[in-house]
Amino acid sequence: MLTAVNPATGDIVREVEPDSDEAIEAKLTASVEAYRQWKEKSFAERAALLNAVAKLMREQVETLAPLMTEEMGKPIKEARGEVNKSAWCAEHYAANAEAYLERQVIESDATLSYVEHLPIGPVLGILPWNAPFWLAFRFSAPALMAGNSCLMKHDPHVPGCALAIEKCFRDAGAPEGLFQALMIETPRVEAVMRDKRVRGISFTGSSRGGAKVAEIAGSEVKPAVLELGGSDPSIVLADADLEKAADVLTLSRIINAGQSCIAAKRIIVEASVYEKMKTLMSEKLGALKLGDPALEETDVGPIARKDLRATLDRQVRSTISEGATCLLGGEVPKGDGYFYPVTLLADVEPGMTAFKEETFGPIGVLIEARDEEHALSLANDTEFGLAASVWTDTERGQEMARRIEAGQVSVNGIVKTDPRLPSGGIKASGLGRELGPHGIMEFVNAQQVWVGPVRDS
Repeated sequence: MLTAVNPATGDIVREVEPDSDEAIEAKLTASVEAYRQWKEKSFAERAALLNAVAKLMREQVETLAPLMTEEMGKPIKEARGEVNKSAWCAEHYAANAEAYLERQVIESDATLSYVEHLPIGPVLGILPWNAPFWLAFRFSAPALMAGNSCLMKHDPHVPGCALAIEKCFRDAGAPEGLFQALMIETPRVEAVMRDKRVRGISFTGSSRGGAKVAEIAGSEVKPAVLELGGSDPSIVLADADLEKAADVLTLSRIINAGQSCIAAKRIIVEASVYEKMKTLMSEKLGALKLGDPALEETDVGPIARKDLRATLDRQVRSTISEGATCLLGGEVPKGDGYFYPVTLLADVEPGMTAFKEETFGPIGVLIEARDEEHALSLANDTEFGLAASVWTDTERGQEMARRIEAGQVSVNGIVKTDPRLPSGGIKASGLGRELGPHGIMEFVNAQQVWVGPVRDS
């Protein structure tokens, strides 16, 4: 049974019967048939569907957003933003896919030689719970506009969100089988990945899960995009606007109760301004309201699951025992739900738990650096390489960005995903890119065409 538990109360809010083997087979067959028809559609026809889905989502935001709030605890004001951002993603690819995929003429000895960007077939998206709508559209909007069909295996803890996304496509007039939710438990997804009808795999989740997906995809010779974990550094140097940096890093740390791969996790501060940043971060994090995610005034909601909260508690306790100072929070509150207080750990050093592990919750970590070089060394001292930010003079920040081992770096701004720009990681943070002109290329056949006769030299 696919079971959704409201993390604010611990109560079961939804149970959905998993797909039978026969239902999965029918969905795979329908996906292939939909692809055969969809790939022949013009970009304008594909765009019309994506725009219709986006319009429907914007109209139904007050119905869709609460699904995230009740199934994984996202504060309602953030949930509305996620629905609208997902609609924007659909609209962006509807408007830009044709230009992103236009024929590329390359000179050779041929009379004419060029590269076409053609669809490959059904693409499987394996998605986590932390951004149920956004991650679904980040995966599907470019794949669909490229001419592929989509199968979405969402996290079993957000079945209502998965079914609602599928319904948006159906109500917008999507062809039968073009976008389908596979309602299955995680252990059953391997068989779908290995099915010959699935031509590509997009996975968002843990580095351990991504390694398993990569192993399966490699053994089946299928393209895979992996967006995995991160222990994202944010470097704050002495010449930074400290007030602005503290505001933005506070927001980055607590969006979705800190349950985000690209959230600012390790805040590395130059020694001369370290005490000032400790004060600023304490003040700003301490002013946030933890509570019921259904209320407008709530800034930080619960952790999505009880086991995830237990992991956070272990990480915080271990880091304190290793010598860090706890400036805020750090104690599991009593009462219903899976709440964890906004927490700030200072004087964290390499080797400590919160330095080396990904902290998926509202835990700020402050690390002191001697100077710029030491800050860069600390930033890169991690198995991960997803995202980072630098707070300093603009020109200096751009030079430093080149030396940071991450797939995405923001200079004097928040790290975020944007349909216009590619996102993805290196090292244990993943393979490939999503979004922007790069993301749509991941699931296409870059077909070389050589047209004779040989051109006279």
